[in-house]
Amino acid sequence: MSFISVFDVLGPNMVGPSSSHTAGACAIAYLAQKMKTGRLKQVNFTLYGSFAKTYRGHGTDRALLGGIMGFATDDIRIRDSFEIAKEQGIKYQFIINETETDLHPNTVDIQMIEEDGTVMDVRGESTGGGKVRIVRINQVRVDFTGEYNAVIIIQQDKPGVAAHITKCFGDKAVNIAFMRIFRESKGEKAYTIVESDQNLPDNLPEQIKTNPHVLAVMLIQK
Repeated sequence: MSFISVFDVLGPNMVGPSSSHTAGACAIAYLAQKMKTGRLKQVNFTLYGSFAKTYRGHGTDRALLGGIMGFATDDIRIRDSFEIAKEQGIKYQFIINETETDLHPNTVDIQMIEEDGTVMDVRGESTGGGKVRIVRINQVRVDFTGEYNAVIIIQQDKPGVAAHITKCFGDKAVNIAFMRIFRESKGEKAYTIVESDQNLPDNLPEQIKTNPHVLAVMLIQK
């Protein structure tokens, strides 16, 4: 009888033993890496709750690292994510936080450091059955599941920016399913998340960035 690793494919959409701790963890990191703008140099994962307690046994560490390199939840390369990260020159560490207990039990903070020094922080929750939620980007509370194609816009909280964004979608004949704006405080940095059930044009971010108050645009296709 041949030995079967817990990281062998258990179903059509998942590698690993747990939909919450493996597939969910991979999905969070997979979404996070779509928000980076350059080549990844280092990534720091801070684990909370049950993630912190069982991350080695359930393969959460391999799944997070695989997801941050762009591996989907059913990609068998997740099993070798440590070795692949080393080959790609990506430094990584897993940090256990057992002092903050008022969070969702499957929570991870992902800090991505790019080669040019750009830093992006993303907090995600694995909510069960492989479903996830991004709840914070760069210390700003957001609400984003990744179940739709989306554009994430970082902007200054100024009048007219939201109208400009919706006009860009209308000009491309793209239907908006959901649009939500999250901000640090009035007049400061804000995040607009626009989700659509249509494919999004590749040149949509460039059109959105024509507004001088738009700082960055990230396109997330399913």
